Amino acid sequence: MAAVQWHSRARNYEAEVQGCRLEALPVEFGDYHPLKPITVTEAKSRRGGRKGSTSSSSSSSSSVAPDPLSSMLDGTDPLSLFAAASASETPPALSHSTGPAELGRKRKEKEEEVAGDFEPWSAKRGEILARFTTTEKLSINLFMGSEKGKAPSPGSAVSEKVRTRLEELDDLEEGSQREMLNLSQQDYVNRIEELNQSLKEAWASDQKVKALKIVIQCSKLLSDTAVIQFYPSKFVLITDILDTFGRLVYERIWSMCSDSRLLPDSFSTEDVNDTAKETCFNWFFKIASIRELIPRLYVEAAILKCNRFLSKTGIQETLPRLTAMIRGIGDPLVAVYARAYLCRVGVEVAPNLKDSLTKNFFDLLGSFRQIHGDSVQNQLVLQRVEIPVYLTLYSPAINWILQCVSYRAPESLLTEMMERCKQIGNNALLLNSVMWAFRAEFVAARATDFIGMIKDCDEAGFPKHLLFGSLGRSLACADPPESERLPILNEAWKDYINCAEIWVEFTCRHFTKREVNTVLSDIIKHMTPDRAFEDAYPQLQSVIRKVLTYFHDFSLLFSMERFLPFLDMFQKDSVRVEVCRSIMEVFIKCQQEATRDPVILNALLHVCKTMHDSVNALTLEDEKRSLALLINGFIRMVSFGRDFEQQLSFCVEARATFCNLEPVMVQLIHTVNQLAMETRRVMRGSHSRKTAAFVRACAAYSFITIPSLTSIFSRLNLYLLSGQVALANQCLSQADAFLKAAVSVLPEVPRSISIEGKLRSSEGFLLDFINNFLSTLLVVPDHPEQGVLYLVRGLLNMVQDYTWEDSSDAKVRVYISALHLLAALSQESYLYSIPKVDSNETLYGGDPKFVAEINKLCETLIGQVLDHLKTLGRDEGVRRQGSLAFSLFGCLLAHGDLRNNKLNQLAVNLWNLSHKHGYCDTRTSVRTLEYIKHQGQQPSMSHISEMALRLSLQSRA
Repeated sequence: MAAVQWHSRARNYEAEVQGCRLEALPVEFGDYHPLKPITVTEAKSRRGGRKGSTSSSSSSSSSVAPDPLSSMLDGTDPLSLFAAASASETPPALSHSTGPAELGRKRKEKEEEVAGDFEPWSAKRGEILARFTTTEKLSINLFMGSEKGKAPSPGSAVSEKVRTRLEELDDLEEGSQREMLNLSQQDYVNRIEELNQSLKEAWASDQKVKALKIVIQCSKLLSDTAVIQFYPSKFVLITDILDTFGRLVYERIWSMCSDSRLLPDSFSTEDVNDTAKETCFNWFFKIASIRELIPRLYVEAAILKCNRFLSKTGIQETLPRLTAMIRGIGDPLVAVYARAYLCRVGVEVAPNLKDSLTKNFFDLLGSFRQIHGDSVQNQLVLQRVEIPVYLTLYSPAINWILQCVSYRAPESLLTEMMERCKQIGNNALLLNSVMWAFRAEFVAARATDFIGMIKDCDEAGFPKHLLFGSLGRSLACADPPESERLPILNEAWKDYINCAEIWVEFTCRHFTKREVNTVLSDIIKHMTPDRAFEDAYPQLQSVIRKVLTYFHDFSLLFSMERFLPFLDMFQKDSVRVEVCRSIMEVFIKCQQEATRDPVILNALLHVCKTMHDSVNALTLEDEKRSLALLINGFIRMVSFGRDFEQQLSFCVEARATFCNLEPVMVQLIHTVNQLAMETRRVMRGSHSRKTAAFVRACAAYSFITIPSLTSIFSRLNLYLLSGQVALANQCLSQADAFLKAAVSVLPEVPRSISIEGKLRSSEGFLLDFINNFLSTLLVVPDHPEQGVLYLVRGLLNMVQDYTWEDSSDAKVRVYISALHLLAALSQESYLYSIPKVDSNETLYGGDPKFVAEINKLCETLIGQVLDHLKTLGRDEGVRRQGSLAFSLFGCLLAHGDLRNNKLNQLAVNLWNLSHKHGYCDTRTSVRTLEYIKHQGQQPSMSHISEMALRLSLQSRA
């Protein structure tokens, strides 16, 4: 192909911009609103089906697809539709489709609704299982019967059926024993879960007696206290099975209650038919025949709600009887958990019946003397369990009972309960539960009385620091009388670090930084000897978190002289870093304005340095990224106002401090570049020499720092950004140095880079950078001691020498992008410029020699592109050939002077080549052709119109 003679066409950028503006039309106010629904008029014609009918047309107004914003305005959004649909549904009480699953869901919703601020059992269950564990071996003893019973014949009388069922229950208690020994805690939990599943399967297969056997045997396990420290968790696991059984029995009877429809939740005994009542009686008779007290008590409590089917007052009459039955249980630990289960069931099925709850509590008080009896003491000796550990086993049950009794209870009842507690000698265990369960306001109003009761307690069985901790939790939620606050704090603080984490919140809530500083000083005093702090890191961390919760003014926080020494107690690296992280998270979240406070800066530099110094070769990338985000958040909040030199000094210090975290170094370079731009803006027109010197100092900072970065694209982008900043500040030599450095780094770009642990080709990132770089070169003036366009030539030489991928067109695409730049450089007036910077348009003033150099370079680049297109003529390259040909055609159309016959013909050839194999996007081709025809209508563009006649659209055969 003959050499191409390139000539750029003259561009009038302002005229082109004006020609692309949308036409403005006057709009009456009120006729248009962006959220107003669009309405169209659709003309429809109906034609009759039978011969002779006349056709008529009707016009109807219909809306197009609804706009979500306009739909929201008229109430037809999805949430409104859902609410409307829900409102129109049949009430649950009248629904015929309500089944057991739906019933369970409604019961759960009702429980949550009734509970309100009452903490449900489900919230305590997981805590108990996690707290009461054991490493000792466990066992399960099950008497599952001899399985010798047989089903009665169909003609048997009802009495015969009853006799058979009773015999089966007798067989249950006299049958074979199955014992599982040496179970780990997890094995035990798995076995209990298997029993729960067996219960459901037996019920589903209509083996009701087998289901009852499972429940009875599981209930018997609650009389076993062989591994006593595991008993609370065992109680949770077994009562889960009881709850399942109670639900199954209730839903079974409820489904039998009416022949025509299911009963509403608010049914009465008159709504229950005889079949359901007889079935309910049978269940209670079966349970009454259980000989042992504990399983009979638990199983009847599990189906307590079924009394609703038999009598209006059934539950009210049954609760006192079951409460009295518990008095027959000799082991006080077993008895207290039986009371807890009865209270739980009672609150669920009859929350208004408070008398039985109160009776359970007062019976509980009467049984406390048993704890110190010989039977319990001998058992603890055998199991080698200390009395403080044993007493903590009671806490979940007593806390629950007290919560049930005290929930929305009148002041008189709570006061009576306190007095009854005093009468049994201020039992520490009971007192602790009272402070946990009673309303915080009640405890706070009587805080002095509670402190007196705590002081009178014997510490041997229950440590006083636990009591003070429980009191502190209440006082952190409610305010005691103001006159009593300081005496309360002084008394509580005597007990120490185990409750310090609780009482520091009370101090922060009600006192000033002076008192908080005193508290921190006192903690340091107690925890420093013998390095006691090493055993109290969780409590010390809790202290820090609570201080940070109440002190968001960091100048106030760091002015506490004991705060930083308190941080020094965290000697373990992982804990120390975690504490520093929590401080920085609160600072970034709560600091509203940038700061220059030296107290804050010095303290946070120390905190951030601690995080930075924890980074080593083994630190994970995610951890580095997380720490860098926190440190960068701090750097962004530092501002010295117009004291730019001080700001730069801070960045210099930060660079030395955080050199191991590359994202922080990148942030610092961005900060310095912003500082340079801000300096020029603020100091414009005054002290120009001083300002220029400072900007050069900023440039020097960046030029020194960028090479320390390991990420190649971070270096490239920051060189370019810093060069742009220097150029904007008229520091031409510094800008030239940055751009030359960027060109020199380009050969180091690897062919693949790691992104989130995966190798990806770097080609796309490199092309983006080069295009950005080319855009900057339009306004960069040539260096007086270098040749014409030396930076452009240097970049193109690098592109020529770079080792691109074998199947890559990236190099040619860079050449096409360079053609756009060169065409813009040849214009008399450039598309954009930098104030007070003379670009090449001013330096050369359209000199013919300069334009000739540009044209010569363009011809070389076009020749390179055409040579590459020839190599893509084979089958595997025709798609790439078409795409590149169309890109070069677009360049010629936008920038080439197509009055030149050779350029015009080359453009036509490129169009045809791009469409030759049908891979060119048809929509793009059509729109391009329309644009060419539109341009050809201008008087000076007739040659374009003629060229359009030779361009044809082709599709792939």
